[in-house]
Amino acid sequence: MTDMNTLHAIASLVPQGSRVLDLGCGDGALLDHLQRVRGCSGYGVELDDANVLACVQRGVNVLQLNLDQGLSMFEDASFDVVLQIDTLQHLRNAETMLKETVRVGRVGVVAFPNFAHWPNRLSILQGRMPVTRRLPYQWYDTPNIRVGTHADLAVLAQRNGLRVLDSFGLQEGRTVRWAPNLRAGTSVYKLSR
Repeated sequence: MTDMNTLHAIASLVPQGSRVLDLGCGDGALLDHLQRVRGCSGYGVELDDANVLACVQRGVNVLQLNLDQGLSMFEDASFDVVLQIDTLQHLRNAETMLKETVRVGRVGVVAFPNFAHWPNRLSILQGRMPVTRRLPYQWYDTPNIRVGTHADLAVLAQRNGLRVLDSFGLQEGRTVRWAPNLRAGTSVYKLSR
């Protein structure tokens, strides 16, 4: 998550004063914003040493954990909101972590690069893997081990009995509700059990 408009769009899905768990919290910018602006409390979960240090320097509570090992240390509904922003596509156990997100949180908010965005489709039609501002890596050095689309997550949520409370796309920080699978570089879902 790079721009303030995107941060604000995600933050708007988190009710004031919520207890939040941010999975793959990066440098803690979103959780810091939620604490300062929306009166939230909670923890970030991050694996990268430099990001853990950045969280600590921001005053964000952070646990250094590998998310591929699951969330068994957290009880059911122990947080109001669990965030997975730009995390799902990096996980080996994406389906399990999606279910864990809504088990540990009363609500889960998931955002990930939408591989069906029209510039990505155009690249594939030209015989090349997409390289865009949202997907800035070449196929051989990408940290993404999963590629998914806005429509794919809807199917996965239904298959796992999850309720979609809201879904939309984000494009350059603007909300895209009409044809987000085609028109948005980022997919956003708000889910519950």
